Amino acid sequence: MSKRILVILGHPQSDSFCGAIANSYLEGAKAAGNEVQLISIGNLSFDPVLHNGYATNQELEPDLVAGQAAITWAQHIVFVYPIWWGAMPALLKGFIDRVFLPGFAFKFREGSQFWDRLLSGRSAHLLVTMDTPPWYFRWIYRMPGHNQMKRTILEFCGIKPVTVSSFGPIKYSNQQKREKWLANANAYGQRA
Repeated sequence: MSKRILVILGHPQSDSFCGAIANSYLEGAKAAGNEVQLISIGNLSFDPVLHNGYATNQELEPDLVAGQAAITWAQHIVFVYPIWWGAMPALLKGFIDRVFLPGFAFKFREGSQFWDRLLSGRSAHLLVTMDTPPWYFRWIYRMPGHNQMKRTILEFCGIKPVTVSSFGPIKYSNQQKREKWLANANAYGQRA
């Protein structure tokens, strides 16, 4: 059974190793008969700053309107991005701040501390690169970037399950290791 899969490349540069991972995933997903779309954050035209929080409505640029439409369309969302300073790049965070808005991604309940998760019914996979060894990021740093994306963003909005796959350390990795990671990304796409 095919799925509608959205791949969001959160690295500012499409020709990065994250870009290669995203392309490999897309190839695998297409080969398995899935419908796919790609959003490359670095190619979008938008202000990544949510200037007044939720106090006022900040008009969405056309690329962000298209981003919301793609998220609405998707059954499975794949984020591909590097860990920089323990978390996602600022541009990806800006995209999330501007797109995952109240009324679209979640809705606070009147007079309550609880909220409705408006993106329920979707799953996600995070394909994350890092220069830190993944075991060190997990056990010493306690995965701040993974927890932020998985728990406090995606699951908060109802997207689950969220699977995380870490690739690293990228720095000083050889071609053989990178080809293995690309093959893994392709296999994830085929099994989506």
